[in-house]
Amino acid sequence: MQRDSTLLAERRRVVGLGLLMLASGGLAACTTTGPTGTPTAIAKRNEIDAEVNTTLTKLYETAPGSRELVQRASGVLVFPSVIRVSFGIGGAHGNGALRGKDGRTLGYYTVNAASIGLQAGAQSQAAVYLFMTPEALQHFRESNGWTAGVDATVAVAKVGANGRIDTANAQQPVIAFVMTNAGLAAGVALEGAKVTPMSA
Repeated sequence: MQRDSTLLAERRRVVGLGLLMLASGGLAACTTTGPTGTPTAIAKRNEIDAEVNTTLTKLYETAPGSRELVQRASGVLVFPSVIRVSFGIGGAHGNGALRGKDGRTLGYYTVNAASIGLQAGAQSQAAVYLFMTPEALQHFRESNGWTAGVDATVAVAKVGANGRIDTANAQQPVIAFVMTNAGLAAGVALEGAKVTPMSA
C-alpha cells in the first residue's frame, strides 16, 4: 500500500511538471509581438535600411546635385533593387523604404510594375522617388496603393550638359531617379509602377 502511494505521488509530480512546462510554453507563445516583430521581419527591414543607405550614397556619387534635391524633399522613397521577374512582357518587383525629411524611416513598401523602365538585358535597377512637397508626400502616404503616372505625375531626373542634375523638372511635386550599375538610366518610363505597403 505504501509503495502504491509512493508511485501515485511520483506520477502526480511528473504530470504536474509536464503541465507546468506546457503552460510556460503557451504563455511564451502568447507574448510574441506579431509578424512585424518577428526576428525575420526585423532582419528584413534592417537589410532594406542598409541597402537604402548604400543606394543613396551611390546616387550622390553618380549624380552631382542629387544630394541637394534629396535634402529639399519632404520624403524619399528608395527601392534599392527592382528585379525583373521574367523576360519579355514580364514584371518587376522590389522592396524599399520611405524616409522623412529627418532621415527617419516612415514605412516599408513594395513596388510592382510591368517594367519600371527595365531595358532588355537589365536585370536590376534602383528607383528613388522624391516627394518634393508635403502635399505630395501626404497624398502618397494616405493612398491605398499609389501608382506612378496615375496618382501623381513623376518627372524622371536627367543630367544636364554640365554633368549636374537638370533643374528644369526639379519644380515637379514628384521626381524620380533610376540607376543601373552603369549610372543614371536615361529614357526610362515609370508610369504604372504600383507601390503598396510591404506585408510582414
